[in-house]
Amino acid sequence: MNIEAIQSLGMHDEVAPPAATRMEAHTPPGPSFLERVTGGLQEVNRQLLTSQGDLQRLAVGDADSVHDVMIRLEESRVSLQLMLQVRNRVLEAYQDVMRMQV
Repeated sequence: MNIEAIQSLGMHDEVAPPAATRMEAHTPPGPSFLERVTGGLQEVNRQLLTSQGDLQRLAVGDADSVHDVMIRLEESRVSLQLMLQVRNRVLEAYQDVMRMQV
């Protein structure tokens, strides 16, 4: 039996690389989930603060247009509702994962 022939086969092994190496090579180029959630929360907070300032200016009488104030108020309300729905879905998914039996 020739051992040199067997050793040369190991050099041309066509086995795929380990899963960890393959996953690192295919990481998405976009922002992470944490960055997206943080950005979304900051945007909703910014909209709510803008709406609050608009309402204060409207109460004082300094608002340029009531229509613009109402549009921004409605946009901030819808953004807040969307954020709450996303939070509820994430919590439900987390609870489903925690109930899974391993």
